[in-house]
Amino acid sequence: VQLQAFGGGLVQPGGSLRLSCAWSGSIVNINTVSWYRQAPGSQRDLVASITSGSSTNYAGAVKGRFTISRDNAKKTVYLQMDSLKPEDTALYCCYTLYGRPVWGQGTLVTVSS
Repeated sequence: VQLQAFGGGLVQPGGSLRLSCAWSGSIVNINTVSWYRQAPGSQRDLVASITSGSSTNYAGAVKGRFTISRDNAKKTVYLQMDSLKPEDTALYCCYTLYGRPVWGQGTLVTVSS
C-alpha cells in the first residue's frame, strides 16, 4: 500500500485548509490512519488519527479546530483544519501500519499573514 498526501498551501491566520491522504491498492478499509506534523527545528508530533471504525483521536493543540474523517469508497482520509494559527505551520504527513510503517510524502502548510 502507498499513501499520497496533498492539499497544503499558504493560508492566513483564522483560515481553513483541507488535507487529503489517499491510499492505493486493493484495500477498501485500511487500518488506522494518522496525520503527523513537523515544524522546522521541532520533533514530529501526532495531530490526529482515525481507526477503521472511524473512532478519532486528536492532539490537544488542535482539538476543536481540526476534524479527521475518512471515505473508504474514495480511499481517502481527510484532515479539515479550521481557525488556523501561525503555530500550525508545518510539514504534514499521513501514516499507517500495513505490515510495516507506511508514510505518505509531506504536504506543507504555512499559516501567515
